[in-house]
Amino acid sequence: MTTTSDYVYKTIDSPVGRLRLVASDKGLAGVWWADSNRPTRIRARGDSESPRHPVLVETERQLREYFAGRRQTFDLKLDFVGTPFQRSVWKALLTIPFGQTRTYGEIAKQVGRPSASRAVGAANGQNPVAIVAPCHRVIGSTGALTGFGGGLDVKEQLLRLEGSL
Repeated sequence: MTTTSDYVYKTIDSPVGRLRLVASDKGLAGVWWADSNRPTRIRARGDSESPRHPVLVETERQLREYFAGRRQTFDLKLDFVGTPFQRSVWKALLTIPFGQTRTYGEIAKQVGRPSASRAVGAANGQNPVAIVAPCHRVIGSTGALTGFGGGLDVKEQLLRLEGSL
């Protein structure tokens, strides 16, 4: 298992704010808002800066293409750090197509736990690789935009970028 000392980070500017990217040699472990007041939402924090780490360089390139409207899917190895249930939810997020949304209930059914929409919501809120594993594409059963680590305004901005609003 990778230890927290095996993680490196890089901070980039983006249209949705400064993002901290965290990686190990296994893959991307984190994308979160650098100024977030919830820095513990990811276990793999990255203790040393490494702006030239190949995973971080590739992640930055793909994020720039996404924000420029030239990329709809990410092709990155991921190093998810979480419980088996959390990882199942995060993998389900990866199946939501660009420009579409899913409800928490739909994700719960997809992971084989149809009555666990609240647990899905909690796991979604702990997603360590925001944007790449598109937790912003998960909405309430009424169609309402609900919690997002970057703020609801950013969630709306990402959904508009993807044409799903």
